[in-house]
Amino acid sequence: MRSRTLPVRSLSCDLVVVGGGLSGVCCAITAARQGVRVVLVQDRPVLGGNASSEVRLWVLGATSHMGNNNRWAREGGVIDELLVENLYRNREGNAVIFDSVLLEYTTREPNITLLLNTAVDDVKLSSDGAILAAYAFCSQNQMRYRLTAPLFCDASGDGILGFLAGAAFRIGAEARAEFGEALAPLEAAHDLLGHSLYFYSRDTGRPVIYVPPAFALDDITKIPRFRELRVTDSGCRLWWLEYGGALDTVHETEEIKWELWRVAYGVWNYIKNSGKFTGAETLTLEWMGMIPGKRESRRFEGDFMLTQLDVVEQRTFADAVSFGGWAIDLHPADGVFSAEPGCTQWHSKGVYQIPYRSMYSRNVPNLFLTGRIISASHIAFGSTRVMATCAHNGQAVGMAAALCVESKSATPRDLTEPARMNQLQQRLLRGGQHIPGIVASDPVDKAISATITASSTLVLDHFPSSGESAVLEKPMALLLPLKPGLTPTVTLQAVTTEATTLQADLWIASRPGNTTPDILLSSLDVPVAQGAASVSLDFDTTVEHVCYAFFTLQANPHISLALNREYITGIVTLTQKMNAAVAKSLVQTPPEDSGIDSFAFWLPDRRPIARNIACSIAPPLQAFRPENVVNGYARPWDATNAWLPARDDRTPWLMLTWPQPQTLSTIEITFDTDYDHPMESVLMGHPERVMPCCVTAFELRAVDGTVLAHVEQNHQTRYSLQLAAPVETTAITLAILAHGPALPGIFEVRCY
Repeated sequence: MRSRTLPVRSLSCDLVVVGGGLSGVCCAITAARQGVRVVLVQDRPVLGGNASSEVRLWVLGATSHMGNNNRWAREGGVIDELLVENLYRNREGNAVIFDSVLLEYTTREPNITLLLNTAVDDVKLSSDGAILAAYAFCSQNQMRYRLTAPLFCDASGDGILGFLAGAAFRIGAEARAEFGEALAPLEAAHDLLGHSLYFYSRDTGRPVIYVPPAFALDDITKIPRFRELRVTDSGCRLWWLEYGGALDTVHETEEIKWELWRVAYGVWNYIKNSGKFTGAETLTLEWMGMIPGKRESRRFEGDFMLTQLDVVEQRTFADAVSFGGWAIDLHPADGVFSAEPGCTQWHSKGVYQIPYRSMYSRNVPNLFLTGRIISASHIAFGSTRVMATCAHNGQAVGMAAALCVESKSATPRDLTEPARMNQLQQRLLRGGQHIPGIVASDPVDKAISATITASSTLVLDHFPSSGESAVLEKPMALLLPLKPGLTPTVTLQAVTTEATTLQADLWIASRPGNTTPDILLSSLDVPVAQGAASVSLDFDTTVEHVCYAFFTLQANPHISLALNREYITGIVTLTQKMNAAVAKSLVQTPPEDSGIDSFAFWLPDRRPIARNIACSIAPPLQAFRPENVVNGYARPWDATNAWLPARDDRTPWLMLTWPQPQTLSTIEITFDTDYDHPMESVLMGHPERVMPCCVTAFELRAVDGTVLAHVEQNHQTRYSLQLAAPVETTAITLAILAHGPALPGIFEVRCY
């Protein structure tokens, strides 16, 4: 035959998602669970994108390694489910295990058809610019695909689907004047964030020689930061091996990859053969990245473009469906060859809302956008681009697609109508999504009308000393949830080396949900005698609304404070310090006229070293009432928003009672899996497989004692019971049978 053509397989569905990174995965899973038929197209052999074993970047978002002031800010919903599951199976941070988690969760959804190694390369459009079909090629089975659907989502990172469909996009940095962004350059510039490529090493226990490839960089001094290299550097701790920001990060990706290979092999050669690294003799190069992790290329235009002011000022939106909280993290375009710092990171005082209007194309009517290509300026993109934020946005798009499918004819833009937007927000909250400041108020949730009682309730009157102590070398603070009225007296247990004065302050945040202390309510100077003493902090002031308050103690090396080992939901002790991974000083001090706030970082310690300040609290905090489980918040936000039983309750239970029989078919529960813990997916290890406050075994019973569910091994945040047949009852009881080493915490119960 003179020529042949490849076979073409046609697939029709409700939603085509192009891109199998975390944003595409979370979009596809969310939509599929709502009954949407999805084709997920991924051009790589595994899922996860930059989080996969091909790149090996850890998943992070608003928690920022616990290095900012965003408490309890881990993203919710599907990405939370994936990270919690990965922690349970893979607390050592093996990227290959994370691959398997993503593949399992995606392929077990019957509504998802997964196409791996398949790249979209063409589209067909209608007369109004809508996408009718996408065409793709699979390199492994030499098959072409024709994919048709009423809705499409571009989660591809480079925006291949949007590009082919003619969707409006931008590339490079906008001029300062366009959006009034003080961090932006005076004139528009091509400068982008570059790609990075990592390697892993392994200690063999015996001498290993290394002969570098001929193309390896032979002059390490071309890398200005080469003196910062450490023999222990591995994986994404080498994030600053970056290149390509001054090039075309789409069409010159292969050239960028080769330059990064030169750099990475050259760095390893320097570590192995320079003689300057003790311990390098027995190390071998275990793994080298095959594809670079991309940061920035195209950004597409929606009906709204997020900017620096939206991030820093934490502006609110009627169509908020997600949130961010990573710093505005910008890198020099020359990357590893630049003499400038590898990055500049400027944090907001708290998390910020991301509006739905940034998640669909302004000119392609049936195209959703998610991942790093959402509608944001180059400066705002510096924050929104990180993977957990992208994944959270993906869930928002997946749910939006489900509402469009259910309506039969709605386009992405149609959901901005207020009633539809309220429906989208409430559906997202039910799925575990956190939307800052948006309260769950599902009118069909029968739990809202129930009377909530419990076997007991924690009344927090003290943190008993565990016998440990710490010198007050740095300022410390106990973050406590308060109700309107007179602030409680907090009494500390101290030992002093000489008579001294303890300086204490009471602070709150200027914005609901924030945990950055920026309003000073009161100050005290408390004389403390030499030796053991009780020190009372009685600020004799009031707070006007529900909020978290910082009972702060200034550094005093003459004072040692008694500590407590307990972990209590929604309570944390902080230290004024910095995390060098995401900050450069104890106090964020931005350039003048940069539009960035200056404030101190108050950070908790990670477990297992985390401790609370031992103290008594009078009057006690009534912060853990049973009715919290129906107050509309499913995590700490101005309050603990959780029910906890008393410390001595050995058989805790929670009961929902109605005056009239209710027909129930679904019961949903949200447990405490410590939203403050970032759960980095790879490289970093974690001290626990299951979070301390998580309920690990429980039983759901009807009023007549009928067991509706008996669960013996739980580690997840959310549990949904779908009854085989509806049950009519006037009460249900959640009996806690086992939990982690801390008191069990429950944030939410829903009944349908």
